[in-house]
Amino acid sequence: MANIADQESAWHDHDADPSAADIRLVISASALGTVFEWYDFFIYGTLAASGIIGRTFFPAGNETLQTLLAWAGFAVGFGFRPIGAVLFGYLGDRLGRKYTFLVTITLMGVATAGVGLVPSYQDIGMAAPILVLLLRIAQGLALGGEYGGAAVYVAEHSPPGKSGFYTSFIQAGVIGGFILSIAAILFFKATLAGAWESWGWRAPFLFSVVLLAISLWMRLKLSESPVFKAMRAAGERAKNPLVESFTYPGNLKRMLVALFGIAAGLTVIWYTAMFSVLSFLQTTMRLDETMAQLITGAGALMGVGWFVLFGWLSDLVGRKKPIVIGYIMTLILLFPIFQVMGAAANPGLARAAERAPVVVSGPHCAYSPFASKQADDCARLLEYFSKKGVAYTQQKTPVTSVSIGGEPVADHTPAGLDKALADAGYDLKRVTPGARNIALILIAILAITALSGITYGPVAALLSEMFPPAIRYSSLSIPYHLGTGYFGGFLPFISQYIVARTGNPFAGLWYTWIITLIALIVTVLWLKEDRHGHIVT
Repeated sequence: MANIADQESAWHDHDADPSAADIRLVISASALGTVFEWYDFFIYGTLAASGIIGRTFFPAGNETLQTLLAWAGFAVGFGFRPIGAVLFGYLGDRLGRKYTFLVTITLMGVATAGVGLVPSYQDIGMAAPILVLLLRIAQGLALGGEYGGAAVYVAEHSPPGKSGFYTSFIQAGVIGGFILSIAAILFFKATLAGAWESWGWRAPFLFSVVLLAISLWMRLKLSESPVFKAMRAAGERAKNPLVESFTYPGNLKRMLVALFGIAAGLTVIWYTAMFSVLSFLQTTMRLDETMAQLITGAGALMGVGWFVLFGWLSDLVGRKKPIVIGYIMTLILLFPIFQVMGAAANPGLARAAERAPVVVSGPHCAYSPFASKQADDCARLLEYFSKKGVAYTQQKTPVTSVSIGGEPVADHTPAGLDKALADAGYDLKRVTPGARNIALILIAILAITALSGITYGPVAALLSEMFPPAIRYSSLSIPYHLGTGYFGGFLPFISQYIVARTGNPFAGLWYTWIITLIALIVTVLWLKEDRHGHIVT
């Protein structure tokens, strides 16, 4: 079996190895650029979780549909990431790593600032969501080229035995972008408190221009990677990297393993650890919005070290072992972690749901989260409880009815249901947990970020080592962004839809669980390493 490490060594010009100062600049410029790039992409998702994006650009007369449309806009950006991977992967393999990701970060910064300038639906009608979706497409294209460029660039500067550690800062940069998006929102929310809901929320988008200037200033100082310079000097660049990515011997299999075994698995765990946690605390458990953002941001910040730790560890034990262990631990611990988090976040709501379960009965109960108006009384009841974040179970009966804690509720109007829930002990006001419970939530977030770190930390090095240098940018980027774009990008939308349909606040986690199981099977069976931990095909 071929060893990609041997090909890497053949193209590495050791006489031109970068100095320690050069390596520090490479890592810092690449990692900070990744932070800023993902900040630009995540600021939309962070505000979508708070409902501002939906209210401003996707008013639908249905709060659940509004939220789903906002998350659909989030997913659109991910959907176009593979196209960006194809376009910029081709340019990166033909023209070079450095200049390609200079273009991607410029496109991202301009598109992000553009979202902050789009007028609301009330001002320009359907043009508002259309413009937002077009800008999300531009963001997706940019991100499709950014990650592969940064990962390959750092990996090709790394000395032997250090690739996992050095590229782990790229992985940490992704979570850094999420943290920065929350920090920016909290900062501007505090400084623009009186205007936040009307226009202040646009400031984090416009702030992207500042981040773009910093990133360009740093990246312009960088030189091309030594591996690419050696290939260019020898005239051995790929003539058509896209075609050769699919025709190079064994490469299609490598790309499929990277897609279904690596990218799909790591991304659903990552997005569950970040966006699902934030959405779960803000909506399902009804935490105060600012408190939920503070807790999630603090937990993510505490978890950054996991990515560097497991990237470094993969240099010692190989890339496959940490990822397989992380997948297995996720399958075991995912539901318990969220159950601990839910009980700590809103213990009163958790106790009420256990003590006085809600049962909705009817002949059809054809509830659709996409409908602006439900077809029958039973569906309207399910919509009511879904919007409230109250768990329910369904039964099929000839007559529509609802019971709370075994007591029938005669008045099915919102006011009547509000009273019945209150009488049964459901407190649906926004809550702020006590210090002990906040500590428990942070421990739960730290646990799930550990699951993300162990599966994500080694990945930039792993993917770089999987593919031949001449087609590495394209071959890495295409499966990575297909996996993260479709399996991960649609996670908030799919999980929220499952929760809305089932009434079970934990049901959306099954999506993460199933994709992780598939990734585990593919990785165990088809990702091969030699005894030194090098990827073989």
